[in-house]
Amino acid sequence: MIVMHHNPDCGTSRNVLTLIRATGVEPEVIEYLQTGWSRAQLLGLFAAADLTPRTALRTSKSPAEELGLTDPATSDAAILDAMLAHPVLVNRPIVCTPKGVALCRPSHTVVDLLPTPPDGPVLDETGTQIWPAP
Repeated sequence: MIVMHHNPDCGTSRNVLTLIRATGVEPEVIEYLQTGWSRAQLLGLFAAADLTPRTALRTSKSPAEELGLTDPATSDAAILDAMLAHPVLVNRPIVCTPKGVALCRPSHTVVDLLPTPPDGPVLDETGTQIWPAP
């Protein structure tokens, strides 16, 4: 079983989903912007992926800076609280498989988590090759 925390508006997230499906597996897709996060869920994902709230913080195209979260003095606890209030602050996609949990940026990093690598070249929606990694 593969679980993917996905944002369909994110190109990297869409590429990861394409790579997973290229192995013949249909993951459980969680659109976290709609469902939100629980504290326990984020802490579990971060621990499994060896992340902290700061390393998982999405700073581009998010309100991180205006919320003061990019200030080095901001605590991980404050960042986590903000992530619960604003799910977009969590970088994506996060993928969970029997092989591990990872923030899959760049998208080809998901291949290490898959049961088998994608067969043949895989293209994104623009026709750009995403596997094998160019």
